[in-house]
Amino acid sequence: MMDPSWGHPKRSLGQNFLCDAGVVRCIADAIAATHGDTVVEIGPGRGALTRELAARGARIVAVEKDRELAWRLRADLPEVGMVYADALRLAWEGVSRLPGVRIVGNLPYNIASPLMWELVARVQGWERMVFLVQKEVGARLVASPRTSSYGALGVWVQSWCRPELVRIVPPHVFRPRPKVDSAVVRFWPRHGRPQAAASLSRLLHVTFQKRRKQLGTILRPWWGHRLDAWCAAHEVGRTVRPEELSPEQFGSLAEVMASLWDLGKSA
Repeated sequence: MMDPSWGHPKRSLGQNFLCDAGVVRCIADAIAATHGDTVVEIGPGRGALTRELAARGARIVAVEKDRELAWRLRADLPEVGMVYADALRLAWEGVSRLPGVRIVGNLPYNIASPLMWELVARVQGWERMVFLVQKEVGARLVASPRTSSYGALGVWVQSWCRPELVRIVPPHVFRPRPKVDSAVVRFWPRHGRPQAAASLSRLLHVTFQKRRKQLGTILRPWWGHRLDAWCAAHEVGRTVRPEELSPEQFGSLAEVMASLWDLGKSA
């Protein structure tokens, strides 16, 4: 492990440095990068995981917002490609030019959800993704319909890939210690992508903002024969609530709503 005397955690960046060799190995095993594989690591921090991946022969591109940490890690591991940038502002589409790329990171709690939302939709051709996130977020990612954790984030991610919970991680493996448990989650790509991604994103935000209301009530301004036909085809009624619909049903409904929202714009 890297000497912890350098790189003081910055609360403004949500930094909690990983300092447990067992968890580092678990994440490295989950991403399963070997000689010649390309790995994009988000938020390498002091480089605990970076070192483990480099030792396994991976080609690493690290994205770090903290200028001090980026400089120190570049000096310590010159073979690692360093990108000094805010991961939320990065043009992730460019990563798609790296065939079979793997993406990994100990994500700050305050950016994990929006960042994963962007990654699954904007990066194409990736092999797998592995993230260390807040346990509650991990539960939302893998949640099934009709459960309390099921919501927009889980539906969106599950529409693009297959998430799985690998391991729960206790607070003491970090410095400083967070107040909650964390979770290692792994994403596997799905074949095919949502046909109406922009509409799906809008639909998820519109419906889950009112998750306790019925679908017919939420979508009343656009309701008509097309939505009646969709309900009949999927054997659901207007009284169904958002948390009862599967990711596949949301994807299909988003295609219908895309045309309705387009009509609304031209009216």
